[in-house]
Amino acid sequence: MARHLEVDPGHRKGTCAILIKIGRWVAAEQPEAADPTAWTRQTCAALIAALDRMNVGDCAERTVGLKNRLGKPLEALSKAGQLAAVRTFFRDCQEWEWLPRRFDPQRALATPRSIPALLGPDPRVIADDIWAKLLWAGLNLTADDLPATQAGLFHPLELVRAVTLTWLFSGQRSNEIARLRVGCIRWQHDGQTIRGDAADVLAQDAVCLLDVPTHKTGTAFSKPIDPLMGEAIETWQAIRPAQPKMVDRRTGEHAGFLFAFRARRVPAAYINGTIIALLCRKAGVPTSDVRGNITSHRARSTIASQLYNAKEPMTLFELQAWLGHRSPQSMTNSTARVPAATSRRDGHRIK
Repeated sequence: MARHLEVDPGHRKGTCAILIKIGRWVAAEQPEAADPTAWTRQTCAALIAALDRMNVGDCAERTVGLKNRLGKPLEALSKAGQLAAVRTFFRDCQEWEWLPRRFDPQRALATPRSIPALLGPDPRVIADDIWAKLLWAGLNLTADDLPATQAGLFHPLELVRAVTLTWLFSGQRSNEIARLRVGCIRWQHDGQTIRGDAADVLAQDAVCLLDVPTHKTGTAFSKPIDPLMGEAIETWQAIRPAQPKMVDRRTGEHAGFLFAFRARRVPAAYINGTIIALLCRKAGVPTSDVRGNITSHRARSTIASQLYNAKEPMTLFELQAWLGHRSPQSMTNSTARVPAATSRRDGHRIK
């Protein structure tokens, strides 16, 4: 089907779910076009009009997990994503000559101008007081805070603490955290590599570097991170049992994943499903706020905004490099807008 979807299994799965949903809509509303070979420009126009009126859960096979969103109008981002999936399907099918070229998908299924007009920066930053409590909870985790089975803790405290501090300090996506490699932490002093436990160098004089693997928007790179995070990772790495190498689905290589235990990787969903609830419970804060649920990506937005609004802030290009973005334009959902002339660094205005 779509060639680029083979790179990302999650993207492929989501696109297939969208196509199945559109198939249900066609069968119910446009039965004469149930076969993709029968689609015309009129069918495309009908789909665009229908998506504009659809609610969450319409034409869906399962509504488990939608909770209080069920029945609400689709958001502009969902409409744009579903149209993009259908466009990709017809474009690739036509390129492979599986379907006749009866219309141009890029034109007939183009996203209406009214939808992009509703899309804009939405960093969903966590409030400072709540974020401070989550930081306190992460730095003070104990074994009593962790979920346990009859056999004891499923994951060692050192592993959970390392994952937690990586989420709180690294500004990485949950998928990138789950894909970190053994040995991803390096320490440097005056440009020279040193051991993390070196006694002859003061901790405040050493720079802790994190090696980030190939990710969503770019290639592998290194960046400085808080030494507290580096120490937590090294503590886990020191007691980490030997684990078999596993396939990195993004790169196709066999890698030694840092966060692996009992021959299983800690999944990317572990932060949303376990870590955040655990921290919120310990900190005494709800798992949602006025901006919605506290999710793994909101930490990335919060950290980016704090670095951008600090007393001595990062420049736009420094922040771009630290986050691993290819261009400043791609950071619109990671940083909150700042009033021009409120902050200065090296004589440059932060706008």
